[in-house]
Amino acid sequence: MTNKIPYHPPQWKYSAFNCPFCNAYANQIWYDLYVHDNGCKKLNNETKVCFCVHCGKFSIWHNLKMIYPNFSGIEPPNDDLNDDIKKDYLEAASIFNKSPRGAAALLRLTLQKLMIQLGEKGKNLNDDIANLVKKGLPVKIQQSLDAMRVIGNEAVHPGQIDLCDDQATAEQLFKLVNFIAEKMITEPKNIEEIYNKIPDNKKQQINERDKKSTN
Repeated sequence: MTNKIPYHPPQWKYSAFNCPFCNAYANQIWYDLYVHDNGCKKLNNETKVCFCVHCGKFSIWHNLKMIYPNFSGIEPPNDDLNDDIKKDYLEAASIFNKSPRGAAALLRLTLQKLMIQLGEKGKNLNDDIANLVKKGLPVKIQQSLDAMRVIGNEAVHPGQIDLCDDQATAEQLFKLVNFIAEKMITEPKNIEEIYNKIPDNKKQQINERDKKSTN
């Protein structure tokens, strides 16, 4: 099984990254902009246009930052998330730069919904994560969420604004939502797909082997 392809957010003057329009990792061609002042053509060093070779769309950059499209630089949601969870995730990404606290509040709701998708109750995130650790989720995830006060005795409720939230906290929550989905949904699904391609006679041999090993 191959590892997950890394996500490369758009960055100033990089020759390749994940396009904010098509999300493909593709080559990017940068173009200079010029202004005309009293008949003189002058280079505008602060503003550039970037062309995606894959989809053919242009992004606009000013002072080292992308100003079009309105892009947060956040990795897209895992494809295996339920549609309503993806919607909350994308809404959080859309306000990430302007309101990281608002984004973090939405992401707590996203985590709660993700727990329900994974078969947990979705009422107590601390208990749900503990159950998922028993099912194979790395314990480091529980420790990371504890460290950010998302779960534990001092946790704020899902959807509640925490005045201590900042961009770093919200950014880590985005990553954790996708990581949990990858470990608990995508990877098992991929393994199941591989197993289902094994011929039935081979599966029977595997089952007989497993029975012998347990006796």
